[in-house]
Amino acid sequence: MTEQFFLDYLRRYRPFKPYWNYEDGCVLLGCERLYTATGSRIYADFILQYLSERISPDGRISDYPADLHSMDSFNCGKSLFFASDQTGDPRYEKAFHWLAGQIRSHSRTESGMFWHKGIYPQQVWIDSTFMAGPFYAEYAARTGNDVIFDEIFRWICYIRRNLRDSESGLFYHAVDESRTQIWADPVSGRSRTFWLRGEGWFLMALADIGYLLPDTQQQLKAEAARTLQDALEALLPYRTKSGLFCQVIDRQELPGNYTETSGSLMIAYAILRGVSGHLLPQSLTETGLSILHTVREQKLMQTEEGFVLKDICSSAGLGGQTRRDGTAAYYLSEPVVSNDPKGVGILMMTEAAAAEVSKENKQSGGTA
Repeated sequence: MTEQFFLDYLRRYRPFKPYWNYEDGCVLLGCERLYTATGSRIYADFILQYLSERISPDGRISDYPADLHSMDSFNCGKSLFFASDQTGDPRYEKAFHWLAGQIRSHSRTESGMFWHKGIYPQQVWIDSTFMAGPFYAEYAARTGNDVIFDEIFRWICYIRRNLRDSESGLFYHAVDESRTQIWADPVSGRSRTFWLRGEGWFLMALADIGYLLPDTQQQLKAEAARTLQDALEALLPYRTKSGLFCQVIDRQELPGNYTETSGSLMIAYAILRGVSGHLLPQSLTETGLSILHTVREQKLMQTEEGFVLKDICSSAGLGGQTRRDGTAAYYLSEPVVSNDPKGVGILMMTEAAAAEVSKENKQSGGTA
């Protein structure tokens, strides 16, 4: 069922925005992982077609939104490594070197952390860890730049120190080091609500970073594993009776709260990828697979128009011209949509992670 859904989705897919964007990057990552899991050229060809239209011979990204100065812009860049390996075309290597330079020159807070976007000065958002962290880790692994690994280590420690709630163990969406935003606590600078996909971005970042690390980076891998394990230990008790997680994680009974698909899938993915990367114990495998199974059963529907993956938060953020105040009411006011790439791409990634865990388990003589 999911395979047919993915093939139909890719056949109809159009870029989510007119410029290089992170939503398309989720689909590209899903295709890359499914190609690795299945060997089907359909997935590889989708990636290569997408990138070949956007990367010039000199490695320039034709529709790169440089004026946004956004950490979101690095998610699509993860597929440049795949394209380089698949084709040997030097433009892709030039492009990922150029992107790494964009990270190095990105604006930083007073404490040295990356701004989420140019329009959000002095703000560190948890989303950024996934958008850029795994890209930077893979770049460091390929170039042997240990300085980057040190920076990623500091980044994870910063998020743990500044965005983790000491009582619940859940992670907030963002922190404003200037303490000036309407959504920021005047003392801590943190936002005020536990948003599911925000936590999901961070868990996936930890799983992917840990998975990509070379054997020489044991300290960083241990930190990624510790943070991922602690985060899951705090998060899993909030799983609803349905088997999934709510948009506002810790307030299940709040009117209008709902089980959100993309964030639930992110948790399943982080678990399965974490098991494959030896960051998490094998005993968590069934939990990850159970969440994935529940999404298939409850959120993936077959209609007269085709398959529909429903209950995906369209978008959420903080501040800006729309005065997004970070309250639970705000997060529940955002549109709920179907077949958004932030849901479908993560479903692709999770299906591939499940296939990888199953393959490894069979090779070791176990069951999953």
